[in-house]
Amino acid sequence: MQVVVWNENRHEKTNSVVANIYPEGIHGAIATFLKEDGLAVKTATLDEPEHGLTEEVLKQTDVLIWWGHQAHDEVEDRIVESVHQRVLDGMGLVVLHSAHFSKIFRKLMGTTCDLKWREADDKERLWIVDPSHPITAGLGEYIELEREEMYGEHFDIPAPDELIFLSWFEGGEVFRSGATYQRGKGKIFYFRPGHETYPTYYNKEIQTVIKNGVKWVGPTNTPTPTYGNATSLERITKK
Repeated sequence: MQVVVWNENRHEKTNSVVANIYPEGIHGAIATFLKEDGLAVKTATLDEPEHGLTEEVLKQTDVLIWWGHQAHDEVEDRIVESVHQRVLDGMGLVVLHSAHFSKIFRKLMGTTCDLKWREADDKERLWIVDPSHPITAGLGEYIELEREEMYGEHFDIPAPDELIFLSWFEGGEVFRSGATYQRGKGKIFYFRPGHETYPTYYNKEIQTVIKNGVKWVGPTNTPTPTYGNATSLERITKK
């Protein structure tokens, strides 16, 4: 499976806290633990030509992981269109944390994807509400993070095809933190944790979720349907 981890890579350049936590960038940290599973992993960032997502790169990508935060508007619309088409054609997409506001996720959802948020070192407890789902393999009943950014309902997304995680925060809010969708032939997994100033992506349980998510959204050999005017499969008897 060919995986590309896409990241703005802006906080790492401007915020010493983030740079110290993720010296190789958030994309580098995620790529490192994915390679442990024997996946072929590449990275791409916003400031590369075509954001690192050329037509050739996308054509070879089975799963794209997307992390963005402060520069969603800088992503070129034509690249978003290319990614969108690849998802419809069967490429898997894993959307992490504040990429809920990315152009590609909002286009796929058709809603604002807005929410409540707070940076106050909240404890987060991610309850597994679908323990039979493959994305939860190897986990217990919940994942607990001592410090994270709070995201709270209402989360303006379509009703998920599958709701997998529901977060509770120390301040009292709850949030649909793990949700799946299907668009065309492609599968999408949104997973909430991962604020840049916390070492969330070094948490082994969070890594397990992302590894499982990548496998789950990976493309399958399903036939491509045909559309439009169709000839009959059987002989039609004229009345």
